[in-house]
Amino acid sequence: MSADKYQKYYVPAQSPWPIIGAIGLFMIAVGAGVTVQQYANGGSGGAYLLLAGIAVILFMLMGWFRHVIYESMAGLYSPQMDRSFRQGMSWFIFSEVMFFAAFFGALFYARSIALPWLAGEGNNAMTHAVLWPNFVDNWPLLITPAGQTTQAMPWDGIPLVNTILLLTSSVTLHFAHVSLEQSKRTALKLWLGLTIILGLSFISGQIYEYYHAYHALNLTLDAGIYGNTFFLLTGFHGMHVILGMIFLCVLLARILKGHFTHEHHFAFQAGSWYWHFVDVVWLCLFVFVYIL
Repeated sequence: MSADKYQKYYVPAQSPWPIIGAIGLFMIAVGAGVTVQQYANGGSGGAYLLLAGIAVILFMLMGWFRHVIYESMAGLYSPQMDRSFRQGMSWFIFSEVMFFAAFFGALFYARSIALPWLAGEGNNAMTHAVLWPNFVDNWPLLITPAGQTTQAMPWDGIPLVNTILLLTSSVTLHFAHVSLEQSKRTALKLWLGLTIILGLSFISGQIYEYYHAYHALNLTLDAGIYGNTFFLLTGFHGMHVILGMIFLCVLLARILKGHFTHEHHFAFQAGSWYWHFVDVVWLCLFVFVYIL
């Protein structure tokens, strides 16, 4: 085979960004855990560590994005490299599917297995008599073993509005993608900008929802299995929405600089894949956490 039939394959130099990202994630994990523990006592050390970890992650993302964008615009990538990016993004989204599947599995286990056992279903009459004699199996579980009561978050308020916002953002992002494929740069900027506005509106709505849950419904992380699963699922989803917003903002900045063509725009496709995935997860959340 002649040499001109071989494709070039770019091998980047050793990068500091993975270890920087790992440090930032570690700081976020420890900071978030300490913040939750200090919430009742009024401590602030965990919050500072959490914010520092977020700052490190943002620094890592900006630096890593800058390097990858430079490599792409310099023409260093080959078709094989493009396929590697597509495979990498596909496996990343698959890992995110498994991530949320674990939490939905925990919700299913609590609702369909643990609560019936606690109520004495099957051969668990002794469990019911010893652990919680007056327990009645129903969901959402609004009374904790300690006697604390809470209220369920209704689906037809902020959650419904947020669902409409997020579904609409998927539509506007699709129109932005179509505009890019048709080389309509003005329409591309408008549709993508509208998508970002809708995403920011969703995040604002979720912040208000959390405030309302804590101050009006007494729905907190201490509110038993219902409060735990509610904030676990919606909180991690909100974090993914924020990451998706960062992704879309970077794409908008690149588009304003004239990056991407109708033939070469995988970064935009990757952002679209991720955002549509986040929307699908929210639909599942809306059904299984808020409605059922």
